[in-house]
Amino acid sequence: MQAFDNAPTPCILESRTPIGSRTGHDRDRARKLMKSHEFASLLCSRLCHDLLSPVGALNNGIELLADEHDPEMRARCLDLLAESARASANKLKFFRLAFGAAGGFADVVDTREARAAIEGLFGGDGRIQLGWMVDEPSMSKAALKVLLNLVLIAGDALVRGGSLDIGAERNGEGLDIVVRAEGSRIVLDPELKKVLVGEMSEDEVAPRAAAAWLAHALVEEGGGAIQVADGEEGILIIGASLPA
Repeated sequence: MQAFDNAPTPCILESRTPIGSRTGHDRDRARKLMKSHEFASLLCSRLCHDLLSPVGALNNGIELLADEHDPEMRARCLDLLAESARASANKLKFFRLAFGAAGGFADVVDTREARAAIEGLFGGDGRIQLGWMVDEPSMSKAALKVLLNLVLIAGDALVRGGSLDIGAERNGEGLDIVVRAEGSRIVLDPELKKVLVGEMSEDEVAPRAAAAWLAHALVEEGGGAIQVADGEEGILIIGASLPA
């Protein structure tokens, strides 16, 4: 795994699109908020999908271990069990911070928690090289969730691996977040892009877009905007602007 500190600086979006003069009231009228139980259903479906593979591998490994008597094969089974358990734990730690109420009751969360969660989810096998350009020692819970969900979307788009750079900087009293993915093949589901930038009705959102919907809803609720740049082959940039 390449250390975050040794990664190249990400390409920050050179121009910021003004958020405009929309008020919170206008945004609420333009888009009905998804009911909490509907989003909970989407999120549970997404979590079950992502956890099914490592948990299923654990179950299969235990069954193989029970029937295996060769010492070498048993050792191999134990290695696979340990790998699956580690993957499950890393996913749960990331999801708890990205989707749940991790971080306690404080209004802000230490950004080192986000860094550790990202390292656990994407940095373990060396398939993705991570870059960390976040100088802020802490962020609001909403901003941290936006960052983590954008990282999740960009990381999933690197189907053959590559580099994933995460940056955040203050813009006056606001905060700009940028996630840059670069690899030989990047696949961003068009639905996710539409959800991120607010071009899809909440009634059409599928479980696979739960992370995109959460990021979009949090940013819009804060009076900000999300931009997606995927026109250049092999590069995906997702930026979020969060006013104070």
